[in-house]
Amino acid sequence: MDELEIDAVAEVELDDPVLVEGLPGVGHVGSLAVEHLLEELEGESTLVRRVYSREFPPQVSVEDGVSKLTCAELHAVSVPDGRDLLLLSGDHQAQTNNGHYVLTDAFLDIAEAFGANEVYALGGVPTGELIDEYAVVGAVSDESLVEGLEDAGVEFREDEPAGGIVGVSGLMLGLGERRGFDAACLMGETSGYLVDPKSARAVLEVLETMLGFELDYETLDERADEMEDVIGKIQEMEQQQQMDVPTDDDLRYIG
Repeated sequence: MDELEIDAVAEVELDDPVLVEGLPGVGHVGSLAVEHLLEELEGESTLVRRVYSREFPPQVSVEDGVSKLTCAELHAVSVPDGRDLLLLSGDHQAQTNNGHYVLTDAFLDIAEAFGANEVYALGGVPTGELIDEYAVVGAVSDESLVEGLEDAGVEFREDEPAGGIVGVSGLMLGLGERRGFDAACLMGETSGYLVDPKSARAVLEVLETMLGFELDYETLDERADEMEDVIGKIQEMEQQQQMDVPTDDDLRYIG
């Protein structure tokens, strides 16, 4: 197999489409968000491209005993009351620095071929602690994009995220700007420890406002409730461990 191979699965006509990227990252926020978009808009979506690369991990997924080589997929979505979408999803990002560049260029090539000149990269920004209120932090390829996103509730913070944005989401901004795309990265706050459906919902609500569509969040909220149960059990375990730590008085009687 070549370093990069793109399978053209279907051809569709899209009206002023927007590329929305949601590959795995912190809290799986971006991948959860795009996965939910695909579930909710299934009736309007068409798989149009599969992108294979030696930069992906050397593995296959297996479902009902049938294997599938690791790849990224792009679905075209015709949205009745909003902008058409080109949704980028996958189970993995590239394993090398060069691979991130190669794949991002390929994704932008595909977006251009379908007539897109705007990109939203979705991801998470880690807080290092469990949170109750989920803010969405933004970064853009051009200052002119800030005001509209702020009106939609996105926060722009000085020197955050610390260390910048790595992987495809970061390169969507950097390479996208050089190629004439208007690019924005929407990052939901998340602890960074667990899969975070609540953060994914916060990001999607901004996207709804910006692109003019509406989603039902029942299934995503159910996943959030499941994660709340997991968090509760973790907190119980931590409290129990703290209770089990011997005090100074206990230690005095150890011979």
